[in-house]
Amino acid sequence: VRMIYKLAFAIALCFSLCFDLCIAESYVLDDKVGLGRTFDGIGGLSGGGATSRLLVNYAEPYRSQILDYLFKPNFGASLHILKVEIGGDAQTTDGTEPSHMHYENDENFFRGYEWWLMREAKKRNPNITLVGLPWAFPGWVGHGKNWPYDFPDITASYVVSWIIGAKQYHDLNIDYVGIWNERNFDSKYIKLLRYTLDKSGLERVRIIASDNLWQPITYSVCVDQELAEAVDVIGAHYPGTTTVIEALKTQKKLWSSEDYSTFNDEVGGGCWARILNQNYVNGLMTATISWNLVASYYEDLPFGRDGLMTAEEPWTGNYVVESPIWITAHTTQFSQPGWTYLQTVGHLVHGGSYVALTDSKGNLTVVIETMVSIYLPVHYALHSSLFDFKTKKPFFFKKLSPLKISDGSFTLSLDVDEVYTLTTISTGQKGTYPDPPTSGPFPKVYFDDFNVANPSFSEAPDFADQTGVFEYYINLTDPGPHVFTLRQVVTQMPVTWATDADQTISVIGDYKWQNLTVTCDVFMETVKTGGVFIAARVDKGGQSVRSAKGVFFWVFADGSYKVTNDLGQYFNHRHTQAYGWHTLTLTVEGDYATGLLNGYPLWKDAVVLGPKNGWAAIGTHSFELAQFDNFAVEAK
Repeated sequence: VRMIYKLAFAIALCFSLCFDLCIAESYVLDDKVGLGRTFDGIGGLSGGGATSRLLVNYAEPYRSQILDYLFKPNFGASLHILKVEIGGDAQTTDGTEPSHMHYENDENFFRGYEWWLMREAKKRNPNITLVGLPWAFPGWVGHGKNWPYDFPDITASYVVSWIIGAKQYHDLNIDYVGIWNERNFDSKYIKLLRYTLDKSGLERVRIIASDNLWQPITYSVCVDQELAEAVDVIGAHYPGTTTVIEALKTQKKLWSSEDYSTFNDEVGGGCWARILNQNYVNGLMTATISWNLVASYYEDLPFGRDGLMTAEEPWTGNYVVESPIWITAHTTQFSQPGWTYLQTVGHLVHGGSYVALTDSKGNLTVVIETMVSIYLPVHYALHSSLFDFKTKKPFFFKKLSPLKISDGSFTLSLDVDEVYTLTTISTGQKGTYPDPPTSGPFPKVYFDDFNVANPSFSEAPDFADQTGVFEYYINLTDPGPHVFTLRQVVTQMPVTWATDADQTISVIGDYKWQNLTVTCDVFMETVKTGGVFIAARVDKGGQSVRSAKGVFFWVFADGSYKVTNDLGQYFNHRHTQAYGWHTLTLTVEGDYATGLLNGYPLWKDAVVLGPKNGWAAIGTHSFELAQFDNFAVEAK
């Protein structure tokens, strides 16, 4: 970072883009032509879905260190915005997040981890902007249809209840709520949501629509005055740094309300640098939000490591502060929401771009990126950022000596794939902690009896729900050893845009596991049609969970059991019933599998036709209530 302590607004920047050939180009930053749009901030997105799942399981001090790198001002990414998923009990990319209302007559504002994450962000930055967006809804909201807007009053009340609960139970003021669906937007619902917010005393909460595509929402806002009054921000996902003419005509704030989604190595950092600048230069977008905030989910799920940093090993405490953290800091540590872009921003002749922002109180920040080796679409970046050609290693966020200004101008020499910040702000710093523990695999021997009387979170450690929701449960009807259990609680298919399986499933462990034994006590609560399973070598999750293969050992309330190589096909035998505890044991060794029921051999040497490795898992035959206890894995 170049720190410049005296800087006039009329500045010429001259720089070269090659190592051995100086090509000088002059650029002028000038406020005399007026200012541009107001800057709303840079943010990260937790959810869409379950992308922060493993973060909560980190021990201290590592969990707090990760949070500091994300949210603490003048330390790391120093994010201005936190956007979270309003959980809907459905698969929304890498897992499911629990709803605050599983059922129509149910409210619980302590499920999941987004409440905790928002509180932690606010502790570090009281001024952080909070945004909520539902990607999916519990099935009851859609009244049996996979569409949430046929009964817009119900959907609006559901969303507003989440906002009210955030304040009532966690003292969190939600600033924005998004409206998103993959098929279209519903103007009637948007107007009704605005009405419901106002009626509930939430006039301050603003609406982002359609929080997906520029069209058709922008055209509708231009021709529908009531809709225009309801919508505060036009939000687009992955806009490729461009907007549309109709969006500009609305005169609304334009946000890239979900962006990036790129592997977070040096290449990904360079990609992110280009997005942050060019979203404004090309599209006049005043906020950009990264999907995702932190890659804190099993890496072999879809879009592994697509976060600003990586925290996927709570069992060791290892985490990695990746390049996008420091790329973000080039903007966030030297400008704040409420600052204003200068109109004199643009592209560099030989590749890259520059933006300039001011607080209108004498401070100026200029961010320059020369990511000329990175081509759009942004998901296919080809070169790294900030490369030290002497050490052959990248370096990030390095403070340099002040530049000397003469007659309101200076010369700056640049190379390809670099980011520079020129600023009058002197408070920025590269925060650091001692190295975290060394990376290591998931423990080969694992046991959880779920005996937690007052859990901090509703989910058991390390389980990653892929369809359905598995929560801690106190079984008051059982005076025996199964008082504290893990319970699957979703009883109907949610309203979802992803491909949820027809069965519920939660995965855990090391994707490289091959030979292992899985044991779990199970309790079916659905008479006659109920069913549960344990599994090994499960090879898919996230949006691909419906086609997951592995070794699945099922038992059913009608007395039958089945052994399958995928999540949806079976063959039949008999032995079990509902409302009784059973212990299932599955051993997979090489090409063969063996199953025990209550300690007695039930079947043996079944040929394994499925994958050679994968996670362990538990689940149910359908969306039904079922309990699990004393889960254990022993891998070789």
